[in-house]
Amino acid sequence: MSEGTVQRVLVVVPFAMSADNLLLRQAQLQGLSFGDGIRFEYRAVKVGPLNYSSHHDFVLADAANFEAGCRAQEEGYDAVCIDTMSDSGVAALRSVLDIPVFGPGKTSMLAALMLGDRFSILTMASRWKPLYKKALDELGLHHKCASVRAIEVPPDSQNLLSGKEEDVFPLLEAAGRRAIEEDGAEVLILGSTTMHQSHAYLSARLPVPVINPGPLSYKMAEAALALGLRHSRVGYPAPMHPRLDMLHHMFDAAQTWAPKP
Repeated sequence: MSEGTVQRVLVVVPFAMSADNLLLRQAQLQGLSFGDGIRFEYRAVKVGPLNYSSHHDFVLADAANFEAGCRAQEEGYDAVCIDTMSDSGVAALRSVLDIPVFGPGKTSMLAALMLGDRFSILTMASRWKPLYKKALDELGLHHKCASVRAIEVPPDSQNLLSGKEEDVFPLLEAAGRRAIEEDGAEVLILGSTTMHQSHAYLSARLPVPVINPGPLSYKMAEAALALGLRHSRVGYPAPMHPRLDMLHHMFDAAQTWAPKP
């Protein structure tokens, strides 16, 4: 990177949302230091599932995130981060982009193993567990996951934990203590980027590292750019017959139909 050049990272937010709600996602950058040579820009998907609680939703999420980021390289971005622990769209984006693409799900699990031998995931709802199972299946890491502890509080993809801190934070702390004391967790992972507002609270009260997945993925993108690393073209071959225009037309049409958030 030449002196004075700013590297741009696109953060794909997995829900259609207002500009005000998008600011809650951007708040994940607070407290992180990157310097002047890198900038993170947030983009919500045009349309997609209202939550990530079924395999129906997972398919829509893959397509929505893929569509939002598939031309990032043409648009001048240097890397892409997907703002969901499901890593929805990551593999598809790697097939069409030569720039680094990171999701916080697998990144968090692999990073946890550099900090301890076994990890637990703290999550809002049991309905999210299939997302973690998929990543654990693909990584072959079930034996390293001590538990997935759900507090069974309905997640809010728009307002996140705002206004619910007094109720939710102590529940997450209690679940984290059980994961440590009863399940043998040595590291904890927040189960969603929608939970990022609880990170400082939990880190100050629990005796093990607590991974905040979104910011971790940003730092991984920064490191990859600094080291000149990107995904393998052998592992993620380019499509023989891209259909990106078709994809954009599909989502433009869906956007005119879908109710506004």
